[in-house]
Amino acid sequence: MTEFHSSALRTEALAPGMRVGLLGGTFDPPHAGHLHAARTAMRRLQLDRVWWLVSPQNPLKSRQASDLTHRMAMVADLARDPGMVVSDIEARIGTTKTIDLLHHLRSRKPGVKFVWLMGADNLSSIHRWAHWQGVFASCPVAVIARPTDAVRARLSPAARYFAGSRIPESAAATLADQGTPAWTYLTARLHPHASSDIRRARRQSR
Repeated sequence: MTEFHSSALRTEALAPGMRVGLLGGTFDPPHAGHLHAARTAMRRLQLDRVWWLVSPQNPLKSRQASDLTHRMAMVADLARDPGMVVSDIEARIGTTKTIDLLHHLRSRKPGVKFVWLMGADNLSSIHRWAHWQGVFASCPVAVIARPTDAVRARLSPAARYFAGSRIPESAAATLADQGTPAWTYLTARLHPHASSDIRRARRQSR
């Protein structure tokens, strides 16, 4: 059963040495593609937990995200696998910036081996994030392939900037143990679902 932390990230439940993947996003709405990414990361990186960090708002998008509590409930209904945890920590600590979140977590649980998880679409645009180089410096990063972004992601500014820090996919199970910066690109069965497509289909069906 999925743990649902509606008040704050309960970092006291994370013991030193645990390998914890951090999957952030608005999840508006969450879909099977998100779950596929979480399961891929859990298996390939040999993680103990995957934390679904439901953001109150994407700072790079003008569209206002839907109700946070509703999105939290939808994610909790989707992410039912053992070891998956749903949290609204960004709203609780008052930030929408990944770098602030990572500093918060690392300062409170320095012995936990955090790995930032993201789809290839985010690798294509992460150079627009605040202090994006600091994200790679704060914890290892795993990029999960997406159907529409494979080539663009691999040619992105971030991929080029950190080209020397990329570890081979065959060594993905060691990523959590690597010093930073370190990242890998996970190819897997591509899942076509996207939140924007789901929202578009809902609008057209009205």
